[in-house]
Amino acid sequence: MSAERSDGTRPADALIVVDVQNDFCEGGALGVTGGAAVAAGVSEHLAEHADAYAAVAATRDWHVDPGTHFAAATGAEPDFRTTWPVHCVAGTAGAELHPDLDAEHLDAEFLKGLHTDAYSGFDGALGEPDAVPTGAAGERPSGTVGPYGATAVAAAAVESGAPGLDEWLREQGVDAITVVGIATDHCVRATVLDALDAGYEVTVLTDLVAGVDEAAAQAALHEMEAAGAILATS
Repeated sequence: MSAERSDGTRPADALIVVDVQNDFCEGGALGVTGGAAVAAGVSEHLAEHADAYAAVAATRDWHVDPGTHFAAATGAEPDFRTTWPVHCVAGTAGAELHPDLDAEHLDAEFLKGLHTDAYSGFDGALGEPDAVPTGAAGERPSGTVGPYGATAVAAAAVESGAPGLDEWLREQGVDAITVVGIATDHCVRATVLDALDAGYEVTVLTDLVAGVDEAAAQAALHEMEAAGAILATS
């Protein structure tokens, strides 16, 4: 939550929950140690502080065919820097929010990476991952799409022209964000740096993030702070 400004005003603050999904938590395809604890910790934080935020949004990896982001597309082994095991395929259990994350407080979800890598939440678009979309004739998409088994229903969860995270936050009157989630050294980092570039005041709650690699996660936190983010705890 943002501190009071020198003129006595307080920025309109949104909480952005980055990629707290099954595949990024223990037991998932790309599980991060501490992921489940982040999910539970964010829920506890929201139970106590949800009213302090003008908006609460979550991001999700929501892959259909993200190209070489999946090492399987090239036949090579993942390097865990730019290429990865198959994960968070749209419509699968791995792409769902972790069950310890209470989604009751979420105002919106932004789905990213359908056809590209998309680390930053600002690459996502407003979607309805739990809705059942229908076409013009009222027909529900059926079957799977893409090479990894994404369901057609899930792939249709983002409508053409849906707003991105930045547009949506501006519509809510938000000028500051607090970021939590997974992974510190990848999608949290990218989201924070994009938010700073877009002119938001940014706070990272360091006890509510988890990284793939501890050394890289610490380096990412230092990078975010050097770029202008505030590091705090919940």
